[in-house]
Amino acid sequence: MMSDYKVEMVNDGMQEFYVDFHGPSDSPYHGGVWRIRVELPDAYPYKSPSIGFVNKIYHPNVDEMSGSVCLDVINQTWSPMFDLVNVFEVFLPQLLLYPNPSDPLNGEAAALMMRDRPAYEQRVKEYCEKYAKPENIGAAPEEKSSDEELSEDDYESSDEAIAGQADP
Repeated sequence: MMSDYKVEMVNDGMQEFYVDFHGPSDSPYHGGVWRIRVELPDAYPYKSPSIGFVNKIYHPNVDEMSGSVCLDVINQTWSPMFDLVNVFEVFLPQLLLYPNPSDPLNGEAAALMMRDRPAYEQRVKEYCEKYAKPENIGAAPEEKSSDEELSEDDYESSDEAIAGQADP
């Protein structure tokens, strides 16, 4: 069913997994890759899956901190006739192609989109470059920092600080 997508199971279960999702062509999200966390409820497909972006995305209908998605079809009008392929081939691409700034989870993105569309699209591209590079898709946010960000002062420390504390 999901053979066109990279899927990674969580905890060897079938109800929680990650799917790598590519931004749609003809959108400012093109070239970005997002890891989407999917949780299937016990009542799936009669109850909708929980969908969230793991890496940051700048979008009026996605909470920047939690990655939660505001998407009526998933959250309110889900039908057992839908499946996960619909989510990744229709619902999420439509969300990115046609944001709804009048129902925002990210008020700043919504306001910028309504006030200055070119500036909004530039911010989307900046987020894609910073948070949605294909080579970084598997790294957790805390693993993404590089040694280059540390100043020389950060390397000068006592041996005790380098060794750290012993486990109790």
